Amino acid sequence: MREPRRWRDKGWTAQVIKNDDDEGWAVAMIKDGEPEPALVGPWTMGRDKKNPKPLDANAFGTLVKTASEVIRRHEQQLHATLHKSLMVATEDADYKILLDIVPDEDDPYAWLSAQDAGNTELARVRVAPNYKLNQQNARAWIADDFRRPD
Repeated sequence: MREPRRWRDKGWTAQVIKNDDDEGWAVAMIKDGEPEPALVGPWTMGRDKKNPKPLDANAFGTLVKTASEVIRRHEQQLHATLHKSLMVATEDADYKILLDIVPDEDDPYAWLSAQDAGNTELARVRVAPNYKLNQQNARAWIADDFRRPD
């Protein structure tokens, strides 16, 4: 579909819409199968200063690239929020401590795990999703022989 105000291609739909905040226009980029737009931004007025400029191949390509980047950044941020790690050096060994949050709607939880320098898992316990992973808590967990923290 390639209409002046609506293009659909490459798994995306660009829809030029009236901007409710002012007298201008906006464009919404919706990824196929998603209920909400990944990106909504201002759109250029046409020469008559009343109607929007029609979509074209170059604009659509740029919009797809920009919307894809927005989704990628969102996924990276979500991953960073759900998966945390830190290194702890003790007299006996160096450990990588990981916290992996499982955002279940009914029963969220997290896995706290420890790996040695060779990435071999030494311990894994279930903890609350709001467990605070920091040096102090990680050292206390190691000192307590990797028993489940309270």
